[in-house]
Amino acid sequence: MGLTGSSTGLRAADTGLEIKRLSPDDRVIALAGNPNVGKSTVFNALTGMNQHTGNWPGKTVASAQGRYTWEGRDYVLVDIPGAYSLMARSTEEEVARSFLCFGGAEGVCVVCDATCLERNLNLVLQTLELTGRVVVCVNLLDEAKRKGIRLDLQLISERLGVPVVGVTARKKRTLSPLQEALAALSSGPEPKPSRVRYPERLEAAISMLEPEVAAASGGRFPARWLSLRLLDGDEALLRELDASLGGGWRQGAVADALKMAREQLKLSSEELSDMVATSLVREAERICLGAVSGCNSGYDKRDRRLDRILTSRATGYPIMLAILAGIFWLTITGANYPSELIADALFRGQELLTELFSRLGAPDWLHGALVLGVYRVLAWVVSVMLPPMAIFFPLFTLLEDAGYLPRVAYNLDRPFKKCSACGKQALTMCMGFGCNAAGVVGCRIIDSPRERLLAVVTNSLVPCNGRFPTLIAVLTMFFIGTSGSGLARLLSALLLTGLIVLGVAGTLFATRLLSRTLLRGLPSSFTLELPPYRKPQVGRVIVRSLLDRTLFVLGRAAAVAAPAGLVIWLMANVSVSGASLLDHCAGFLDPFARLMGLDGVILMAFILGFPANEIVVPIIIMAYLAQGSILELESLDAMRQLFVENGWTWRTAGSVLIFSMFHWPCSTTLLTIKKETGSWKWTAISAALPTAMGLAATMLFTAVTALFA
Repeated sequence: MGLTGSSTGLRAADTGLEIKRLSPDDRVIALAGNPNVGKSTVFNALTGMNQHTGNWPGKTVASAQGRYTWEGRDYVLVDIPGAYSLMARSTEEEVARSFLCFGGAEGVCVVCDATCLERNLNLVLQTLELTGRVVVCVNLLDEAKRKGIRLDLQLISERLGVPVVGVTARKKRTLSPLQEALAALSSGPEPKPSRVRYPERLEAAISMLEPEVAAASGGRFPARWLSLRLLDGDEALLRELDASLGGGWRQGAVADALKMAREQLKLSSEELSDMVATSLVREAERICLGAVSGCNSGYDKRDRRLDRILTSRATGYPIMLAILAGIFWLTITGANYPSELIADALFRGQELLTELFSRLGAPDWLHGALVLGVYRVLAWVVSVMLPPMAIFFPLFTLLEDAGYLPRVAYNLDRPFKKCSACGKQALTMCMGFGCNAAGVVGCRIIDSPRERLLAVVTNSLVPCNGRFPTLIAVLTMFFIGTSGSGLARLLSALLLTGLIVLGVAGTLFATRLLSRTLLRGLPSSFTLELPPYRKPQVGRVIVRSLLDRTLFVLGRAAAVAAPAGLVIWLMANVSVSGASLLDHCAGFLDPFARLMGLDGVILMAFILGFPANEIVVPIIIMAYLAQGSILELESLDAMRQLFVENGWTWRTAGSVLIFSMFHWPCSTTLLTIKKETGSWKWTAISAALPTAMGLAATMLFTAVTALFA
């Protein structure tokens, strides 16, 4: 399995994945393993910040590559998706198998969990059938010790025929033996691993095929492995093999031998798969017999006690709501001061730019368009978005790292199942609280295409942090009070949590509606492994969440906010018949907006806030004050007074809250939906559905409250 291409961007020959080599001498190592074995921790510990992320070609599955140096040699580590088996049952497992088969790596590191090694050996044994260049990395030795599990790694290594190295990946100093083993693996002779012995009739069928397969494949793949793949007839893999070996390799002598072998074997595809799986399980048992011993029966008492509380129907949901309210309280409390600092710094930059334009003698319209338009809107988006995301995303990731988020998916699996959806949608919905675009990307974890579409289309029904400033400001001004005290912040967090519950209810309603109409189907079953509770790596979580999520989302938002600033400035400063374009548009929309309990200015602000929801309130203020650029009043009291003078009541505030919750996704989210689905149709539906819900909800609210006016 070779690589082709230039030395600075080699492409794995049959996978389309570009390998980020800087030199032809770089060694490529594939990092494999079951989910929840600490594979990402090993990857991060080895590569540090020297990483590159993207998508596997043609797949909505994330890929990650990283570099590290050991004893003067550079290594490229490719983190392939977590897989339980190479007999692929999901997109992730299909991608993992394809890279191991066709990616051209010089070695494979299979990460296993020391606390359940026997189960993890299933993937190890299947990988060894494909290549002998394997190092088994037994991670989480500290947890195995806590549970009283004793491992004889040397004996396991002798039985497998490949190096077996124990590590605690969270402790970087334990990784040196692993790096030594990988260095020896990628440069020395290929080890001769032990092979799985199958029942006699299957071994006989394999023996009939092996000679013909070896001749037809030219030694590119192990003939025994290829023979077994022909017998089990996995068409997806066989098509990839045809593309690699040429379509004629299965013809002639191979086809004749395959026919004879199947006639002798007399097994259906399901029976053959069961026979292979049973043999793998028995081989794993043999390898672990006498090499894995001891287990403290009370090792998981703490986890079980916590699960009885966190996953109980009686206490699970209240605790989820309390944690959500706590996160919002921390985000609201912690974001105010940094937002002010960033805004002050950026607007001092505006003053410097104004002075520069003045010295250059630039015309007023150019200064207005670029500084008061593009730069000022961009400054607002950054100052409002960055602090909440920098708080929310790390908190969310800490919950994930501690093992709580899988419990959330477990708790919400039942209501989503009733909507013919998947419990994993709960995880993507939670990500949407930080950013709907990130939540849409997170939908990749859902295997079923139908259920993935359900999660993508409905993700924007929960508010992202871009909508939080509007929600918090309106809640505070009209329903809590503007004292700014700790109690006011707590009430804001609680009321915001109530709105989130409304958003979740809207998500369930829309999911059920789509499941009964455009996306009919039964919910698929999925296996959700609840990992043990672990102490999160606070420092690494903060750094990675800031780099991978916060800055990524902020960059996308800034890319669309800058041109939006120019459009907003032009609409506010270009006049026709004595009124600005903004005033004309607001006047045109006003009659329809009144049906929703709004006015034309508010509805126009939501429309102009399409690139970034953070600028909705500043646009409203700008229009009410007839100013030519985005601005914000110094206090909530002054803002409330301005709104009341322009006709706002508690009913107006209620309609604004509802429409903030349910309206079209921002441009960043829609672009992400188009990228993930590859369909303008589903992008349009993703915009139309929440908008229709928002229009209906605000009109109903206005009609009902008018009865009590």
